[in-house]
Amino acid sequence: MSCKSSDCGHHHHSWCSSCSSCMWWCKGDDCHHHSCCDDGSECCENVCGIIFCWILAFIILILFIILIIWLVLRPTKPKFYLQDATIVSFNVSSPENLVSATLQVTISTRNPNDRIGIYYDRVDVFASYKYQQITPATAVPPFYQGHNDIDLWSPFLCGVNVPVAPYLAEAIAQDQSSGVLLLHVKIDGRLRWKVGTWTSGHYHLFVTCPAFLSFELGKGDGDPSAIKFQQISTCTVDV
Repeated sequence: MSCKSSDCGHHHHSWCSSCSSCMWWCKGDDCHHHSCCDDGSECCENVCGIIFCWILAFIILILFIILIIWLVLRPTKPKFYLQDATIVSFNVSSPENLVSATLQVTISTRNPNDRIGIYYDRVDVFASYKYQQITPATAVPPFYQGHNDIDLWSPFLCGVNVPVAPYLAEAIAQDQSSGVLLLHVKIDGRLRWKVGTWTSGHYHLFVTCPAFLSFELGKGDGDPSAIKFQQISTCTVDV
């Protein structure tokens, strides 16, 4: 768009207004040697180009700062350990192929990060045998874990007459006869990282803890066999 002083009497007032709004960028003798005052469109294009370059540079700078912070403060996955598993009851009914189990597990978790906190927004704990869940999930209340903090949970896991595949019921009976049973205590949840005042989005948390159990016969006739937790185990963690 071109608008000269002589055109103001022949064109719509808005044209002259738009020209005058761009002309203030021209200073001193620039109006006599450059076309920016005579050609408002060229002036506006130059201004818009400069503004766009500054905005683009600012965005790139912010992204670069975020990348540097993430590389320096890259979060390390939390550590989980199965400290204990107390079996209150464990029965398999046949031929219905139903499992009833009640156990209390003690799980410790540690945040290994020096500058990053962790929000646990959802934590569900359940027991499984050979990849099949045998207890409903027990929810742990949401909590915040600070830098290098250690937290301990002791939820009860209870399942009554949970149907399992026939081959799994047979496998459990065989493990009981051999005196050794391997269960897995699993955690399914969602967490967020906290760095200073910044908090990340949600990340999926999945933890698997092996629980090695041994069956010991009762001392007297008719005494039930005792189920004992053998050793503390390290859990695998996926975030």
